This record gives sequence, C-alpha cells and structure tokens, in this order.
Amino acid sequence: MSDARKQRAGEAAAGRVEAGMVIGLGTGSTAAWFVKALAARKLPDLRCVPTSEKTADLARELGLTLSTLDDTPRIDLTVDGTDEVGPGLALIKGGGAALLREKLVWEASARCIVIAEAAKVVKTLGAFPLPIEVVAFGHKTTGNRIADVLADHDIALPARLRQADRGIVRTDGGNVIYDATCGAIMDPVRLADDLKLITGVVEHGLFLDLADEAIIGKDDGVDLLTP
Repeated sequence: MSDARKQRAGEAAAGRVEAGMVIGLGTGSTAAWFVKALAARKLPDLRCVPTSEKTADLARELGLTLSTLDDTPRIDLTVDGTDEVGPGLALIKGGGAALLREKLVWEASARCIVIAEAAKVVKTLGAFPLPIEVVAFGHKTTGNRIADVLADHDIALPARLRQADRGIVRTDGGNVIYDATCGAIMDPVRLADDLKLITGVVEHGLFLDLADEAIIGKDDGVDLLTP
C-alpha cells in the first residue's frame, strides 16, 4: 500500500514536466517512482540532473538524457522525496545519504516539488532522525561538536554515525553521515544555522523554505500542499 501511495505522488509530479525542461531528479524510493513515470512520458529534449549515482543509474537505464549541475546550472524543476514534511513545507531529508547533492540541486532550481506518502506529513519535525553530512577526516571530533549544539537545543542524545552491513555509510562525495535523534525540533531555523557553523559539517537534512509544493500520495489519490 505504501508503494502505491508513492507511485501516485510520483506520477502526479511527472505530469508537471513539459518538453524541453531541465529536471532535477531526487533520490530515494519515492523519487524513483517519479523517474520511472517521467521516462514513460517520453517527452522530447529533456535534460535531467540526478542527485545521486543511484538515481543516475536508474535514469540512464530508462533512457533519460543526463546532465550535470556544472553543465546545466539553471534547473527548471526538481522533484524529490522526503523523510518528513512539516508545517510550511519544512522538510527533513537525507535518509538516502544524498542530502548535500540534493540541496545543491534544489537551490539551483526555479521550482521544487516534494513528493511523499501521507504518513510522512507531521505536525512537528524530528521523529525521523536528522541526517548531518560530515567530512570523514576527524569526524569523531565533529560528532562531539554536533552533540554540543544538539544539547543547546535540548536534544539530549548525541548524533550517531550511520553504519550498514558493509561498515560506515559513505556518501557519493566520500563524506559520512551522523543521524541525530531529535524527537521534536522546536526551532528548525536556529538548529539549521547552528549546525552549519560547525567546522567539519558539510550539510544537514533540514530543507527550509525550499519546497514550493508537496504532492502527497494517499490510498485514493493525492493531496496538494503549499507553504
């Protein structure tokens, strides 16, 4: 049922794309449905900027024409998934470890649409752990600095280094991810600013004032949300 909701959101977003556009392709399971639906439309003269190697592989396999942010620095529309959608379309992203490239593409886009299933809509951000991308060199000391900032925001638990079966998770850029179990983020703007001031932090998963619209997949269709 969750996949069906994600598919509805992805297909609805693909309907917003017009021939000749430059499109930012997000990362994750919901974004993958958008990539599949976009490829199925076979629109002419599309150029697509993927936010991860995984998305690039899928898009290439489906016959979409790929570009880079350097070659196409102005993007017409980016469509991407999210881990949480909060009030004002404030988001937590980065569960797929692509948050830095995602944010670079989002910020280069004239318009951004976030797609998600209904369960991702929350009243307060923070139930999903907040990803923080960190330079690998000296990352443990950076993790300690992150813990100090979190404590200043009444978040007691230190962020944890993300690991998988094969060891430490590395981003496409070679960085590592720390996940902060926040519970509730009462002041996302201040937390976002404080995290970016830490030497060694490359980016965080708070996407604030970036989404123009959310397409939320439900069992019986989609809802459209604006900030």
